[in-house]
Amino acid sequence: MSYISLNQLKWLSTALILFGILFTNLNYYPLNIFIHSFGAIGWCIAGYIAKDKALMTNFGFQIPLFIIGYVNLFL
Repeated sequence: MSYISLNQLKWLSTALILFGILFTNLNYYPLNIFIHSFGAIGWCIAGYIAKDKALMTNFGFQIPLFIIGYVNLFL
């Protein structure tokens, strides 16, 4: 089984966040929330693997904000 490397995870997460920002600017709701939140989760995982508390703090605090977006979308 092949696993994704840390570097690949960082680049994939970066691309997802940038596309999430682009979709926000193009008003592609709710796709922007899904794409950006997957990128934030990827960066949280990368921060955990690298033991980088700054990354985990930055992207970890974004996750509850995306949860609010999900709640507003589905309820």
